[in-house]
Amino acid sequence: MTTFGIDLGTTYSCIAYLDKSGRAAVIRNGLGEETTPSVVYFESADSTVVGTSAKNVSKLEPDLVVSLIKREMAQDWQREFHGQVHTPETVSALILRELASYAGEETQEIVKDVVITVPAYFGVAEREATRNAGKIASLNVLNVISEPVAAALHYETLGAGEDRTILVFDLGGGTFDTTVIKLTDDDIHTVCTDGDKHLGGADWDDKIADYLLDLFMEENPESAARDSEEFIQELAIAAEDIKKALSAAHSRRYVMRFGGETCRTEVTRAEFEAFTSELLARAMDITERTVQTARAAGIDRYDDVLLVGGSSRMPAVAAALREKFGFNARLHDPALAVAKGAAQFAVIEWIKNMFADEGEDGSGPGLSDEEVADQVNMQAAKVRQFKTKIVTTVVPRAFGVKAWIEEDDKAEKGKKRPVISHILEANRPLPAAPQTKQFYTAEPDQTSIHIEIWEQAGSVASSDLADNNKIGEGTISGLPELPKHSPIDVTFRMNDTGVLTVDAEELRTHKKLKFDLQIKGLSGEQLEAATNAVSGYAVSE
Repeated sequence: MTTFGIDLGTTYSCIAYLDKSGRAAVIRNGLGEETTPSVVYFESADSTVVGTSAKNVSKLEPDLVVSLIKREMAQDWQREFHGQVHTPETVSALILRELASYAGEETQEIVKDVVITVPAYFGVAEREATRNAGKIASLNVLNVISEPVAAALHYETLGAGEDRTILVFDLGGGTFDTTVIKLTDDDIHTVCTDGDKHLGGADWDDKIADYLLDLFMEENPESAARDSEEFIQELAIAAEDIKKALSAAHSRRYVMRFGGETCRTEVTRAEFEAFTSELLARAMDITERTVQTARAAGIDRYDDVLLVGGSSRMPAVAAALREKFGFNARLHDPALAVAKGAAQFAVIEWIKNMFADEGEDGSGPGLSDEEVADQVNMQAAKVRQFKTKIVTTVVPRAFGVKAWIEEDDKAEKGKKRPVISHILEANRPLPAAPQTKQFYTAEPDQTSIHIEIWEQAGSVASSDLADNNKIGEGTISGLPELPKHSPIDVTFRMNDTGVLTVDAEELRTHKKLKFDLQIKGLSGEQLEAATNAVSGYAVSE
């Protein structure tokens, strides 16, 4: 059997597996491309187009094309196409299904067991939405893994050596992460991570498109081009091509035409870097926070700084890292490293699952190393190596509960305001079990206690509600009338796959509440309906 690693990207996606020699191999799509645009065209009520053809249609049928859907994961986003309502999960499932179809043709196997990558800075809601997308695509999602960790796994397989500390600078099409990782013989340990799920190459594309549109309107001030969706889409496609060209050349010419009007221009790399400097500055600020967090953990030097993600090819990225931090960053298979690392992690996860019931003495109902090796077309020594491999990640963001505090100001005396009291801090190694935190009832005579779970949304942890997102809730009910300030203990635990368990106990009655955090998203019935809807689409070539 074969497992697969999928880089489900904002702008491009990719699927890979380990071949019989144990090396990661990327599977090309039907056009022979190693990466597939993460674009879906809803051609009809029962037909979709995914990839390059969908991207090319976007300027002709913009209302029927969806791109950058990864940015909408876990958001309240819905669109209706030909009478069928779609969510980020169903659109992503169509992309995943397309990738799986290429892999099935290549390997002549049914594609089932996969690992899907997510940005390191994705929270639990986005990760759960990604898992659901895989389920809707009829895939068995062994795990989700952060993109920088996947890149580090690929880096390790290239003979990087033992006991190294690396910083992964991952600038993809729609998201950005910086992650510090320590590599030892059997352990890939994430030290810290930071990022912005709304910063990526697409933002650089938007800047170019705006620049081109302004130039066109300056030469043709009476033109209706600004109101033409087709023209705007044309500029968006041209902008990505210009960005890529300027990574190798110092200038790129482009001719814009609309309604008989023409504008010829030449965009230079210097101009491009000037009007996108604010975006690069944001990336450098996040990198600086990551470096400072790592320094607090005792890390002040790096054996390698890896550039991952297609947009990291821009020369300004390496130049800025060198100027600001003295890093000699190098490209690390930027478009394919994540998928290749995910393929390796998929095999690791599958092997670990095969030995999950093995006893402490090595006996049990599991298969032998040789039997497992035979199933994955791998040497037994490699199976033993993967069986002991430990991949440690961290909590991507802070988690806490909503509490009420009384104002200290005399004029506001007696008034209460809500705040988020964080229990689980960002960058704690997983699994994590922080110390229990005690809270108190806010009002006299309460007969129930409602507990809301919130996740950090901003770039840094903050107690303000506006800087956090509510992701779950639960209630302890049936209590006697409690006096004000009755104590409640709240305990958080997060396992190594990012599932958050909440325990709460009212200490007077010892009534308890316990639940694995239920992410606000698709119900079981909705998942089934979405799976049926997606499976009903034919793929148009």
